[in-house]
This record gives sequence, C-alpha cells and structure tokens, in this order.
Amino acid sequence: MVSHPPTVSGHIVAIGGAEDKTSELAILRRVFELAPQDSDEVAVIATASSIPEQLLPCYEAAFSRLGASQVHALNIQDRKQAADADNVQLIQRSGVIFFTGGDQLRLTNVLGGSATLRAIRERLRVGAVVAGTSAGAAAMPSTMIYNGAAADALRKGAVNMTFGLGFVRGMVIDSHFLERGRFTRLMEVGASNPEQLGVGIGEDAGVIIHPNRILETIGPGHVIIIDSRDLASSNIAELAMGEPVAIENMILHAMVSGHGYDIDARRYLVADELNAILAQGQAR
Repeated sequence: MVSHPPTVSGHIVAIGGAEDKTSELAILRRVFELAPQDSDEVAVIATASSIPEQLLPCYEAAFSRLGASQVHALNIQDRKQAADADNVQLIQRSGVIFFTGGDQLRLTNVLGGSATLRAIRERLRVGAVVAGTSAGAAAMPSTMIYNGAAADALRKGAVNMTFGLGFVRGMVIDSHFLERGRFTRLMEVGASNPEQLGVGIGEDAGVIIHPNRILETIGPGHVIIIDSRDLASSNIAELAMGEPVAIENMILHAMVSGHGYDIDARRYLVADELNAILAQGQAR
C-alpha cells in the first residue's frame, strides 16, 4: 500500500545525463508522452548550464520532433530573470518543464524562492511533467548533493549537501552514477541520514516518479537504489572530519528499464508488479 496520498498530479522524471537527444529519443519521448493531453508546449530551462547557447537548440529540436507545438527556451541566468512575469507565463502554458545539466548549486541559487520556481511547483501539482538531466536531476529533491569527490567519498564530511528545489521528498538523487563511480557518495549520504533513499542514475537512464510515489526505471542504462533505512550500525557520528565511515547492512538494488520501486514501502518491484500497481493507479 502507498503510505501517503498523492500531493501532486504530475510526474517527475530524473535523468542521469548523456541521454539520446538526436536518434531514438527514447527517454525524452517518455517525458513528452507524460504531458497532459491539452498541453503540448515545453519549457526548457538552461539556468544550470555554462553553455546554454549550445544546449537549448538541441532540446528545441528534440522536443519539436516529438510533437511539441512550441518549445520555450528559457535562458534564466539571474534572479531578476527568475522573477520575470513573461518567464512565469511561459511556464504556466507548458505541459513539460525540463531542466538541462550544468551546476545544480547555480540552479538553486538563481531559482530558489523565485516566482518561476513557484510556478513550476504549481504546474507539477496540477499535472505537468517536471524533468531534468544531470544537475537538473540532482537538484529535484528537497535535499541535494552539490559536491564530493567520487574516488573516496566514504569519509565523514566528504559529500557537500544543501537544500534542493523541493519537487520530491525523502530521497537524494545522484547522476552519471556508474560512469563516474559515485557509489560512495550515496553511501555517505545514507550513513548520515538513513531516512533518505539514495537514487543513483546512470547515463542514458532515468526514473519516472509517479504521483503515488512509485518509481519506474526507463532507458537503456542502470538505476541504483541505496536503501539505508534498516541500517544496523555506523560509526559516522563518532568520527572526526575526513575519517573513514563504517556501515552495516546497507541495501543496494540495481534496476533496469521496466522495473520499479515503492519509495515509501521501500520495496523493489519487478516488471509484473510495477505494471499491476501503475494500472491500478490509472484505474482510480
């Protein structure tokens, strides 16, 4: 059973980075298909990127191919632009709001508390899709990672965390997960706060977070779940900064497309179970 009633009617899609933008568009196609039927406009937000002039045309072309009637390229670079009424109006018209990659701390710094962010949250509440790739995915939860060396992050204080954009609670998302060897980053997060579910998304992979908080894996890559809720012990509270962390009984799942996870029940869902739960939700 889902332990919390849905507070939003829209879908969240987090992508691990390096998704196909020019060929089959498998992940972006799923993003666009989740949009409300009466809203085929797309807003692409490149705030996190240092090269928006290169990224925005790629997403404009991809979503246009998929059938978007208009793609609004929102190059919001400062807090004045994040407060701009024209940008807010374009968000209010869009069935898909998509965040590019880049620097997630820049994203939260520019958008945090803004009229644009409030408009995105309202669109999600009433049924729009909010999607992001790489930094755009990492910034989605209430808590986000913004720094931490992958090579040896399983040391106290090695991972920097702050508040994210607040679209989904109870999890921390890390992108480029397998390709950049970021397992120890989410392990340190889990040791610090076992209530936070770690979701590590590989490149050209993604997760759909359905309104009933069922997570569905999409794309050809892997998604790694790190569940620390039943942690037996850890020494992290007694350590000095930089000392190595010990963890007992951390659970790891490797998920592929079509498999799922019940976020609140902390339960892995094979394809048949996932399909049954999603069908039940759609029938309501």
